[in-house]
Amino acid sequence: MTFNPAEATAQYIDALGPAALAKAAAYTHGGHWIMLWGLVIAAIVTLIIVRLRLLERIAMRLSKRGWALRTWLIAATFFILYALLSLPWDIYSGWARETSYGRTSQPLADYLVQSAMATAIFAALGGLFFLGIYALIRRAGKKWWIWTGALAAMAISALMLAAPIFIEPLFNHYQPVPNGPVRDALVVMADEAHIPHDRIFMFDGSRQSNNFTANVSGVLGSARIAISDVAMGQASLDEVRAVTGHEIGHYVLGHVWRSIGVFALLAILLFFLADRLYPRVARLFGSETSIGDPVGLPILLFLLTILGTGALPIVNTLTRMSESEADAYSLRTVNLPDALSTALVKTAEYRYPRPGAVEEFIFYDHPSVERRVHAAMLWKAAHPATSVAHPPATHSTGNP
Repeated sequence: MTFNPAEATAQYIDALGPAALAKAAAYTHGGHWIMLWGLVIAAIVTLIIVRLRLLERIAMRLSKRGWALRTWLIAATFFILYALLSLPWDIYSGWARETSYGRTSQPLADYLVQSAMATAIFAALGGLFFLGIYALIRRAGKKWWIWTGALAAMAISALMLAAPIFIEPLFNHYQPVPNGPVRDALVVMADEAHIPHDRIFMFDGSRQSNNFTANVSGVLGSARIAISDVAMGQASLDEVRAVTGHEIGHYVLGHVWRSIGVFALLAILLFFLADRLYPRVARLFGSETSIGDPVGLPILLFLLTILGTGALPIVNTLTRMSESEADAYSLRTVNLPDALSTALVKTAEYRYPRPGAVEEFIFYDHPSVERRVHAAMLWKAAHPATSVAHPPATHSTGNP
C-alpha cells in the first residue's frame, strides 16, 4: 500500500479526539485574547503610576543620589510597582487559567514565591538595561536610538550566557540524567553538538508546568541539554531523542545568533518609533516628561509594548522558520519522523493544531502541529527505510 503523508497526518491529529481538539482550541484562542487584554491592563497600570506621580515621588527622595544610581533605582522600582499593580491579572492569566486547563499543578503559594523572585531579578536586570538606554539618550543626542541595537544584542547575549548558570537553577533543580538508555542516547547527541557530557541534565519542570519540555540553552561554551521530568516520565526514548534532536538543531544551526541579530534590528526600529511617538502618548497619559527622563519609563515601556505587539507577526514568522529548520535537523540526524510526530501531537493539547492561516501568521510562534507533522510524514515518505512506527489510534497524553 502506498504511504500517504496527508492521510497519516490527519490520523495523527484526529487521534486526539474531538473533545481534546475543542479544549485545545478554547485554550489557544483564549490565550490570544489574554495577550490582547494584557495591553488594556498595561494601559491601566501605566495610567495609575503616571497619574499618582509615583515615580516622581521616588525621584524626589533620590535627588541627592548620583545620576546612574538614581536612574537604576527609579527603573527597578517601577518594575516592582508594575508587578504589584498587575498581580491580580498575573494570578488569573498565569496561574488560575493554567490550572483550570490542567496545564499546571503548581500551588498558588509556590507560584507567588517564584513570581516574586522573577520580579526581583527582572527589576534588577531591567533597571540596568534602561540605565543603558537613558545613558544613550543623554549622551548620543537625537540619534540615540541607533545604538539601542548594540545595547540589546549585548544584553541578550549576556542573559543567555548567565541564565543557565545563575538564574535557571534558582527556579528548578537540575541534576545529571541518570545512567540508562536515555542518557546513552543523549550522550551520543551531545557529542555531535560538541556539548560536554557533564552538561546533560534533567530538571523538575513539573514544578511549574505539566507540559513536555526540553531545551538546549547557553552560548559561548555554556551550552547544556536539559530535559524536563515530565518528558522523562511520559515520553518514549524515541520521542526524547526526536525532541532533543530538534533542540540541538537550534543550537547547531546558530538560531540564537540569528535571533539576537533580529532583536537588535527590532530594538532600533521600536526605539526609533518610540522616540517619535513619545511626546504625543505622554500627553495622553497626562504627563509632560521627556523621553530622556527616567520618570517617564512607564510611558516608554507601554509604547514599546504596543509597538512590540504590532511587530509580533514578523517576529513569529522568523521564529516559525527556525522551528521548521530545527524539525528538519532532527529528521536528518535522528531519523525518527513518527516519534517526532507523536511528540508534536502532545503539544497540540495546548496549541491548537489546525489554526487558520491568518491566526497562525499573527499569533503562532511555532508552525501549526498539523503543518509540522505533515513535514515529518513527507520526510517519512521520501525515506521509507526509516519508518519504525505507525500513527496512533488513540489519544496520547503528555506535553513535548
